[in-house]
Amino acid sequence: MKNALSVFDLTKRFGDFTAVDKVSFEVEDGKFFSILGPSGCGKTTLLRMIAGFYKPDGGTILFAGKNMDGVAPNKRPVNLVFQNLALFPMMNVHENIAFGLRRRGEKGPSVDKKVLELLERVGLPGSGKKQIDQLSGGQKQRIAIARALIMEPTVLLLDEPLGALDAKLREHMKVELKTLQAQVGTTFVYITHDQSEAMVMSDTVAVMNNGRFEQIGSPQELYHNPASSFVAQFVGNNNKLNVTLHNGTESQTIARYADQYNLPLANAIDAATGAEYDLFIRPEAVIINPGDRPDFHTLQADVTSILFDGGNSRLLVRPRGTEDELVVALPQTREFDYIKAGDQIQVGWDKNKAICFGREDWKLYDEE
Repeated sequence: MKNALSVFDLTKRFGDFTAVDKVSFEVEDGKFFSILGPSGCGKTTLLRMIAGFYKPDGGTILFAGKNMDGVAPNKRPVNLVFQNLALFPMMNVHENIAFGLRRRGEKGPSVDKKVLELLERVGLPGSGKKQIDQLSGGQKQRIAIARALIMEPTVLLLDEPLGALDAKLREHMKVELKTLQAQVGTTFVYITHDQSEAMVMSDTVAVMNNGRFEQIGSPQELYHNPASSFVAQFVGNNNKLNVTLHNGTESQTIARYADQYNLPLANAIDAATGAEYDLFIRPEAVIINPGDRPDFHTLQADVTSILFDGGNSRLLVRPRGTEDELVVALPQTREFDYIKAGDQIQVGWDKNKAICFGREDWKLYDEE
């Protein structure tokens, strides 16, 4: 399959600060590609270079194989949807969608036909005569996307378009956007700081941090096989234990936790004795009262809180002899309804479900 967008070694500096540092990636035609990262990581700067609003200090941008060096924003086969949507309140829905075509000089029945067809495709047939203030937040979202799609861009860029919506509508629009992209078949490049948005909607996600891509992969790959400590913490929920590594028998690596728990790792790590590492384990991988299982790590823990949230209910537990707090997903079988704060329980996990990375000193959320 051909690539709708190819980016090679793209770089942008503002004075001494490097906002985007030699970023490379490719997006196949018709795919949903998300760039996920915290505020200030460089994702908006990257998007604006692709759109042509910022001139790169290095690198190459190709749309369908055509080099965009020196091509003005309005000449690129791309359109951009912002968080504020920027719909024209003095125009009705039909006029908003037709605006780009009319500016390009198109007129007559062909414009009306394109608008009607696009309203059908975005699930809002018969809405052409409505005023913008008559639309719900989700409907405005679809009209903004329709206005961009009518120009038939090779790539549609979306800059945190759900950020201004309330939580319930945002959840609904994640599904709507994914369905819409599949229906229209246009390549979407979507940026967000919300990992749930990226994971639910995307075919491929790039995790960005400090101007670079830490990892590119499917949502499943990022979740189950993170390539770095940053990805392990930023994608999904994870428990982190500070451990030191030691050599065990038969080339085995032991992670020593809180100076009292020896946790053999599934895979040996070539590290100096006493090296400081972080061990990550997902809340849903932690089992309550697992019993004596040979491939399990087990800890004695005190229950500090029960966080009831329906299907997302969790326990907060403190391993004995530590000040750490672990999150444990509660299964929906209700077999552990008897557990209450203050109880002493055993928790454990299959050692194959744990992953270790060298300890890094950074903040997960940077200020903009």
